[in-house]
Formats: sequence, C-alpha cells, structure tokens
Amino acid sequence: MKAINIKNKHAQFKKQWHPHRIATVDNMQVLLAKLQGEFVWHSHDDEDELFQVTKGTLYMQFRDRTAIVKEGEIIVVPKGVEHNPTTKNNEEVHVLLFEKLSTSHTGNIKDDKTQTVYPEL
Repeated sequence: MKAINIKNKHAQFKKQWHPHRIATVDNMQVLLAKLQGEFVWHSHDDEDELFQVTKGTLYMQFRDRTAIVKEGEIIVVPKGVEHNPTTKNNEEVHVLLFEKLSTSHTGNIKDDKTQTVYPEL
C-alpha cells in the first residue's frame, strides 16, 4: 500500500485512447488514459463509468446533448447510455476512469480503437 502519483503515471505512456490500469478496488479498476479527438459511439449494458478529468476539457457527447467536463471535475455515465468522449482543438485530455473489471472498452462495438488488454502501470 502506497500512494499513487497520477501525474507521474500519466507521464509513463504516450498512446491515446489506450487505458492503463493503476489500481484494482474489489471488482473495480482504476484506469488512466490520454484522449485526443473523437472516440467511438458506444454504451455499456451492465456497467456505469466514472471519468475524472485531470488535465484539459472533455466533451462527453450523448445523443441529445454534450456535457463539458473540466479539469478537476467528474462525470458518471450510467449503464446503457450511449456516449462518445471527445476533445476539441487538438487538445490532449488526461482522464482517470473508474469502472468494473468486466467493462468492455467500447461496449458491444468493435473498432480500431478498441482495446482488450489494459497494461498495468
């Protein structure tokens, strides 16, 4: 048991849209990711997702609106809600994600950005 420095962990990788696991809490995982541009429209049938923005501004698109999530803020996407994380103006956004171990990266959607293995940091 020791403290985890999120900023230092983010500095250990460059690849965008590729989450890295930094901790496990019961059946939940804590992931870090770097995001830039547009992701993939998807949903998770059985899992909620929590996004915390640690750097930049995230635009969480929903079919009926877009939520703006600023540095230091969180957003919870409820299970079954279709969403698409996006950034603007070529900004790289850093996020911490908290989700069940069973959560598939892009839900039932398969895309070039879909990851099936999350490296440990």
